[in-house]
Amino acid sequence: MKGGRRFNFAALIVAGDGKGRVGVGYGKAKEVPDAIRKGTDRAHRALVRVNLRGNTIPHEVIGHADGGVVMLRPAAPGTGLIAGGGVRAVLEVVGLKDVLSKSMGSNNPQAIVKATMDGLSKLRTLEQIKNLRA
Repeated sequence: MKGGRRFNFAALIVAGDGKGRVGVGYGKAKEVPDAIRKGTDRAHRALVRVNLRGNTIPHEVIGHADGGVVMLRPAAPGTGLIAGGGVRAVLEVVGLKDVLSKSMGSNNPQAIVKATMDGLSKLRTLEQIKNLRA
């Protein structure tokens, strides 16, 4: 390349089915479409199930990953998704409609998305909690 510039592109992809499954993938390549394709493939391979309660989450949770910290709280029906950036992307593809969130710590999109995934993985339904205590 002229001037010694060699470009690399990175894509952070969030994929889900809108019914409680979500995955995150990170792709890097010399061309943008290749980076997106790699990220999408990795996101589809990394799909995990999330415990939901209707259009919201069962309980409040805090997710940590790298420098990112994300707090997720259930909200009343009709509240909508109160979230920004990476948190909103993850919650939308999971299929959540009513959630309050607060993003703290790092502003790095990768850290925020990982922290959101960590928080969602910590969610437990009432039945699961009852079984654990029994």
